[in-house]
Amino acid sequence: MRIEDIILAHDRRGMSALRSHLPANYCEEAARLLVTQQGTVFITTGFYILNAQAAETDGPPGAIAVGQALERLGRRVVYVTDEPAAGMLRALTGSDCVLLFPTVDSDRSQHHASRLIRDYQPSLLIAVERCGKTRYGTYLNMADRDVTAFTAKIDALFESSVPSIGIGDGGNEIGMGNLADVIPKCSRLPAFPCVTRVTQLVIASVANWGAYGLLAALSRMMKRNLLPSLEEQRSIVEELASLGAVDGTTGSRGATVDGHSLETNSEVLYNLHQFVSSTEDLG
Repeated sequence: MRIEDIILAHDRRGMSALRSHLPANYCEEAARLLVTQQGTVFITTGFYILNAQAAETDGPPGAIAVGQALERLGRRVVYVTDEPAAGMLRALTGSDCVLLFPTVDSDRSQHHASRLIRDYQPSLLIAVERCGKTRYGTYLNMADRDVTAFTAKIDALFESSVPSIGIGDGGNEIGMGNLADVIPKCSRLPAFPCVTRVTQLVIASVANWGAYGLLAALSRMMKRNLLPSLEEQRSIVEELASLGAVDGTTGSRGATVDGHSLETNSEVLYNLHQFVSSTEDLG
């Protein structure tokens, strides 16, 4: 069994239809980019749920897990997000490196992105469940409802020459531009997908699971388990919910992620731990 089999389990949206259009070991290829691009890493997340007027529970847990793993490897991590998720990320990470990207027009967004890249000189950009723009410059949720007014144009960072990884589960996230020609042909995926491209794309049934899959691949490369524990991730989802985050598919407040219970999330993470532990000489 591959990592990709684990993170595409419980597929409700038809993301598995995209798998044949990516390398068979796409998690490993993304992890290799993590290893080769040493230096500061920008991680962005936060998807606005229109009917709840809040950020969702999918994205931040995976982003934080990746950030904490990289910090354990001695890397500097800077989180970049917009107003709906900024306070949550600060509360959960305890970090003063959570940058607020303003929700402004394209020209000012490009200027802000250029300044951030100049000032921090990131070697790598990572997006975990971050809504990306369509070919019309709009930002749409899975119901094709427009959330442009509530979404900062963080895509501007990914239009630079900095190498990047995108993690998504629906077709409308940063990175899905790699498959923008394919996504509209899949019946349950958006007709107008995100067009923002990345160097390496990771797809999963739930974006958090894609982040964990990336860490599982990185763990095998580093011969060190860098996955969060089941207890840590359960606690983060519960705390997110207490801070006002909602389930992205239902809009309801509670400790669920894209309609999946904490038990299902734990099952996927447990299977990745089992996969990593099967590596010989893992520390």
